[in-house]
Amino acid sequence: MKSTKFWQTIFIGLVLCSIVVPAFSASVNQTNEDFIAETFANQVPKSKVVWMKDDLRPAIANILGHEYAGLRIRYWQQEQRTAWILDEIGKESPITFGVIITMGKVEQVKVLAYRESRGGEIQQRAFSRQYADAELSEQKLDRHIDGISGATLSVRAMTSVVTLALYLTKFINQTE
Repeated sequence: MKSTKFWQTIFIGLVLCSIVVPAFSASVNQTNEDFIAETFANQVPKSKVVWMKDDLRPAIANILGHEYAGLRIRYWQQEQRTAWILDEIGKESPITFGVIITMGKVEQVKVLAYRESRGGEIQQRAFSRQYADAELSEQKLDRHIDGISGATLSVRAMTSVVTLALYLTKFINQTE
C-alpha cells in the first residue's frame, strides 16, 4: 500500500512539474509598448498596417517558409526609421522580435519575449549584433549569420523575421 502511494505521489509531482515549468519558461525582456517608445524617444508615431494582399502573400511565404496567418502586419514609421514587432515560431512557441530598420538597413533587432525552453542565447546582444547594417539581397540577407548550437530553429526564426522586416520596409517605401 505504501509503495502505491509513493508512486502516485511521484506521478502527481511529475504531472505538476510538466504543467508549471513551461508556464515559467517565457521571458519577457521588454514590452511591445516600451520597445516602440524607446525606438522613437517617446515621440511615438501613429501605427500603420500592411495588408496581406494576394501579391504580397507569396513573397512573405517564401521568406518565412510558411504562409503568414494574419491579415495585416502593424508597423511604426518616422521619416526613414521603421519599427516592426513580429512573432515567429522557434521550435514550438512564438518568439516576439522588435526590429528597427533605418534607411533600408537593420539598425537593431531585439528579442522582446522568448517562450522556448532552449536556444535563449539569441536574446544576447552579442548575438543580435550580427544583424546590424544587414540589407536585403534578392529576398535574403546580404550576409551569413553564425548559428548557435542547440538554437538552430530560434536563429532561423530571427533571421526570417529580420528578412521580413527589411522586405516589408522596402515594400512600403515603394508604395508610398
